[in-house]
Amino acid sequence: MLFHELVPTAMGWAGLLASERGLLRLTLPRQSRDIAEQDLLAGVATPMRDKAPFGDLPERLAAYFQGEAIAFLDSVDLSEAAPFKRAVWEAARKVPYGEVRSYSWLAAEIGKPQARRAVGQALGANPIPIIIPCHRIIGAKGDLRGFRDGLETKGLLLELERGSVSEQELRLAKAVLRHHDAAGHS
Repeated sequence: MLFHELVPTAMGWAGLLASERGLLRLTLPRQSRDIAEQDLLAGVATPMRDKAPFGDLPERLAAYFQGEAIAFLDSVDLSEAAPFKRAVWEAARKVPYGEVRSYSWLAAEIGKPQARRAVGQALGANPIPIIIPCHRIIGAKGDLRGFRDGLETKGLLLELERGSVSEQELRLAKAVLRHHDAAGHS
């Protein structure tokens, strides 16, 4: 059985999808509840609308987007993931809030030091951003590289975690998300 919940945040509407084993998917904030729900449920039979399986995760997620330091230790369901992706995602979860690591570090962490590009591809397929903090993985020289929701969003998430996002920047983030949604990206 699948469950979903839509979460209002300071940056827009986020979506959560879970099985009985744990979180399956998280959509980053979208301009509207409808867009968040559409992105969340793409390719999924309509799950039950039930907040119970998520506990206080919706509230913690909203607090995260307000700039609060939140450690997400929630259960995730990676049972459908290939072993390499699962290893990458589990290792990425070790990167603490407010810190970054390189793709090279992550490749070495999973015992595949030459697999930097494959690590990047696995992160690009991450269905649970924030919980699996792929935005905290950057280039070896400190540069921002690939992010499904755009480099502006990746940079904003890193700034949010550094505590350096103002109310004006949150408004800008909403504008970026509106542009992102209007362009049809998910």
